Amino acid sequence: MGRAFEFRKERKFKRWGHMAKTFTKIGKEITIAVKQGGPDVTGNPRLRSLIATARSENMPKENIERAIKRANEKDMADYKEVVFEGRAPHGIAVLVECTTDNNNRTVANVRSYFTKFGGSLGTSGSVEYLFDRKCFFKIKSEKPIDIEELELEMIDFGVDEVFEEYDEEKDEKTICLYGEFTSFNAIQKHIEETEGLELVSAEFTRLPNGELVELSEEDKAGVEKLLEKLEEDEDVQNVYHTMKE
Repeated sequence: MGRAFEFRKERKFKRWGHMAKTFTKIGKEITIAVKQGGPDVTGNPRLRSLIATARSENMPKENIERAIKRANEKDMADYKEVVFEGRAPHGIAVLVECTTDNNNRTVANVRSYFTKFGGSLGTSGSVEYLFDRKCFFKIKSEKPIDIEELELEMIDFGVDEVFEEYDEEKDEKTICLYGEFTSFNAIQKHIEETEGLELVSAEFTRLPNGELVELSEEDKAGVEKLLEKLEEDEDVQNVYHTMKE
């Protein structure tokens, strides 16, 4: 198994925090997807994938419909996606993806978190090169499937790693696929058109492209305080870092 699997296995995914944070995050992404591609799911693959993700997270149907409707409201805030880069204590690179309707507020908040917990907010491009942008899919199969054969089949569509993952909370196995960032639509289309495969969720993500930094438990705890504070902010969608967990 490859690097993406190892990273995901040891990372202990903390982002999204709890259910309310999850629904807020997905709701914002649905609103942006509708603004960019319209409310018709047949012609908006990004919206289709987000609705699948919302359902996999047990997001109520009325929340999904409200997020779609909100995109067309005249007084709806214009969300923008922004990325912040910085360093946590001990040189750990941190990349923060936000969706905000008030950039000044978000900048001030993110900078204050870095400062308070011993880090520093950097300039654009200062750490982004340490992460590769990827798309990530979770799928189910109606029948047993050969992972190696599936990987060979999906390579042509931009997938570079396939592996199985067991979800303890849901007591189910899913098949995970990582692919090139620009291959999102091609991969999704193939999944949707392949009989027997079901799209569970889809998202964009980032993976460190170098060695993760190993810290002592004490030093690690200091970095985690910053990461947790960032993840709690309502404007923050995702937090990525280069610390080994």
